[in-house]
Amino acid sequence: MSERVMQEPTLMVLTALADAPRHGYAIAQEVKAMTGGRVALRTGALYGALDRLLADGLIDIDREEIVDGRARRIFTLSPAGRERLAVEAERLAAAAKEATRRLSVAKPPAASA
Repeated sequence: MSERVMQEPTLMVLTALADAPRHGYAIAQEVKAMTGGRVALRTGALYGALDRLLADGLIDIDREEIVDGRARRIFTLSPAGRERLAVEAERLAAAAKEATRRLSVAKPPAASA
Protein backbone atom coordinates (compact mmCIF):
# COMPACT_ATOMS: atom_id res chain seq x y z
CA MET A 1 0.00 0.00 0.00
CA SER A 2 1.40 3.37 -1.00
CA GLU A 3 1.43 6.07 1.66
CA ARG A 4 0.53 9.62 0.81
CA VAL A 5 3.46 12.02 0.77
CA MET A 6 3.76 13.59 4.19
CA GLN A 7 3.27 17.34 4.43
CA GLU A 8 6.16 19.26 5.98
CA PRO A 9 4.37 20.31 9.21
CA THR A 10 3.42 16.68 9.88
CA LEU A 11 6.98 15.56 9.16
CA MET A 12 8.31 18.20 11.54
CA VAL A 13 5.88 17.26 14.35
CA LEU A 14 6.81 13.59 14.09
CA THR A 15 10.50 14.48 13.95
CA ALA A 16 10.14 16.64 17.06
CA LEU A 17 8.74 13.61 18.89
CA ALA A 18 11.30 11.12 17.59
CA ASP A 19 13.82 11.67 20.37
CA ALA A 20 11.63 12.61 23.35
CA PRO A 21 8.01 13.02 24.44
CA ARG A 22 6.88 16.67 24.38
CA HIS A 23 3.81 18.80 25.09
CA GLY A 24 2.29 20.99 22.39
CA TYR A 25 4.20 24.19 23.09
CA ALA A 26 7.49 22.27 23.29
CA ILE A 27 6.70 20.61 19.95
CA ALA A 28 6.07 24.01 18.35
CA GLN A 29 9.34 25.36 19.78
CA GLU A 30 11.28 22.29 18.62
CA VAL A 31 9.85 22.58 15.08
CA LYS A 32 10.78 26.26 14.99
CA ALA A 33 14.33 25.45 16.16
CA MET A 34 14.75 22.53 13.71
CA THR A 35 13.73 24.70 10.77
CA GLY A 36 15.60 27.83 11.78
CA GLY A 37 12.28 29.61 12.25
CA ARG A 38 11.06 28.81 8.73
CA VAL A 39 8.19 26.67 10.04
CA ALA A 40 6.21 28.23 12.88
CA LEU A 41 3.15 26.19 13.78
CA ARG A 42 0.13 28.19 14.88
CA THR A 43 -1.70 26.84 17.90
CA GLY A 44 -4.84 25.80 16.01
CA ALA A 45 -2.89 24.07 13.25
CA LEU A 46 -0.63 22.31 15.76
CA TYR A 47 -3.45 20.92 17.88
CA GLY A 48 -5.44 19.97 14.77
CA ALA A 49 -2.40 18.05 13.53
CA LEU A 50 -1.90 16.40 16.93
CA ASP A 51 -5.57 15.29 16.98
CA ARG A 52 -5.23 13.87 13.46
CA LEU A 53 -1.96 12.10 14.29
CA LEU A 54 -3.56 10.61 17.41
CA ALA A 55 -6.53 9.39 15.36
CA ASP A 56 -4.17 7.93 12.74
CA GLY A 57 -2.20 6.09 15.45
CA LEU A 58 1.08 7.86 14.63
CA ILE A 59 1.40 9.43 18.07
CA ASP A 60 0.20 8.49 21.54
CA ILE A 61 -0.42 10.39 24.74
CA ASP A 62 2.53 9.60 26.99
CA ARG A 63 0.96 11.20 30.06
CA GLU A 64 -1.12 14.13 31.25
CA GLU A 65 0.01 16.66 33.83
CA ILE A 66 -1.56 19.58 35.60
CA VAL A 67 0.60 22.72 35.27
CA ASP A 68 -0.62 25.99 36.81
CA GLY A 69 -4.08 24.48 37.14
CA ARG A 70 -4.27 23.52 33.45
CA ALA A 71 -4.12 20.08 31.90
CA ARG A 72 -1.11 19.44 29.70
CA ARG A 73 -0.80 16.42 27.41
CA ILE A 74 2.61 15.01 26.71
CA PHE A 75 2.76 13.30 23.31
CA THR A 76 5.09 10.56 22.13
CA LEU A 77 5.79 8.91 18.80
CA SER A 78 3.97 5.58 18.49
CA PRO A 79 5.65 2.53 16.95
CA ALA A 80 3.56 3.12 13.79
CA GLY A 81 4.63 6.78 13.78
CA ARG A 82 8.28 5.83 14.14
CA GLU A 83 7.95 3.44 11.19
CA ARG A 84 6.11 6.03 9.06
CA LEU A 85 8.71 8.69 9.87
CA ALA A 86 11.52 6.30 8.91
CA VAL A 87 9.83 5.56 5.57
CA GLU A 88 9.41 9.28 4.89
CA ALA A 89 13.02 10.02 5.84
CA GLU A 90 14.20 7.31 3.42
CA ARG A 91 12.00 8.74 0.65
CA LEU A 92 13.37 12.24 1.17
CA ALA A 93 16.97 11.01 1.35
CA ALA A 94 16.55 9.10 -1.93
CA ALA A 95 15.05 12.17 -3.63
CA ALA A 96 17.88 14.39 -2.35
CA LYS A 97 20.49 11.86 -3.48
CA GLU A 98 19.01 11.74 -6.98
CA ALA A 99 18.82 15.54 -7.20
CA THR A 100 22.45 15.81 -6.12
CA ARG A 101 23.50 13.15 -8.65
CA ARG A 102 21.74 14.91 -11.49
CA LEU A 103 23.20 18.27 -10.53
CA SER A 104 26.71 16.83 -10.54
CA VAL A 105 26.40 15.37 -14.06
CA ALA A 106 24.49 18.25 -15.62
CA LYS A 107 26.38 20.96 -17.38
CA PRO A 108 25.54 24.40 -16.04
CA PRO A 109 23.82 26.64 -18.60
CA ALA A 110 26.13 28.94 -20.52
CA ALA A 111 26.18 32.51 -19.24
CA SER A 112 24.53 34.92 -21.60
CA ALA A 113 26.40 38.01 -22.73
